[in-house]
Amino acid sequence: MNLFRPYGSGEPRRDARGRLIGIDRYQDVLGRNWKRFFLTGLVTIAGCLPLTAGVAYAVLSSSLLVLLPASLIGGAIAGPFIACLYDAVLRALRDAPGSWAQNYRRSLAQNWRAALLPGALTGLFLGSAVFAGMLFFAWSTAAPSGMTIAVFLFSCLIFLVLSTLYWPQLVLFDQRAAVRLRNSLLFIVKNFWSTLGVCLLQLAWWLLMVLFAPWTLILLPLAAVWFDLFAALFLLYDRLDEAFAIEKSLAQAFPEQVPRRDC
Repeated sequence: MNLFRPYGSGEPRRDARGRLIGIDRYQDVLGRNWKRFFLTGLVTIAGCLPLTAGVAYAVLSSSLLVLLPASLIGGAIAGPFIACLYDAVLRALRDAPGSWAQNYRRSLAQNWRAALLPGALTGLFLGSAVFAGMLFFAWSTAAPSGMTIAVFLFSCLIFLVLSTLYWPQLVLFDQRAAVRLRNSLLFIVKNFWSTLGVCLLQLAWWLLMVLFAPWTLILLPLAAVWFDLFAALFLLYDRLDEAFAIEKSLAQAFPEQVPRRDC
């Protein structure tokens, strides 16, 4: 796949491990794994259907009493599928071997229990964001103030920052939630501008998806679920690997997942 890939001449650059770097690495990983991402995205959409249906019913009935349980239960159902989506992207970035079906079953078995609570909280935020968005931008007779829009977007940005850093730790390491949050905060402090830039790109992606709906719904099964996440983790992966020793730790714990060196 040559998405955003400039054509040119010259020998591709490689790092000390023999991996391509820069745009060549992007094209290589995406070209070898886009079918896995596509399949994982479809399963993730299916896993999020209860959350979507519950939030939609709460919005149509304008009921917070429906929104809260629907968001929590639907998010808990979606959590394991979200974890598998992160796991699929991270496996691709570290060149882990194995078929898509084998890796997906393994990821689901390993992460479903730990993903229930983060999934429920994710569902609660998303449901609340949708409900608040309808309240401010659709149901209100007055246009929202600039401060209201800024606070709404800022809360979405904070959510994306925490999600982008928390879920990878959940699927990679067996840790307590407090440790993952502490690690996320330390990572943000050390890599503030990189993290902010990546999450602003994700926020812009989803704003475009919302603002140009329903036409953008065509992209939903194709790329909307996974592409922004892949781009974000691709841009942050070297820093994540340096901070959390991802490949070194997994090579010691799971030798069968040692990255291939033929890429």
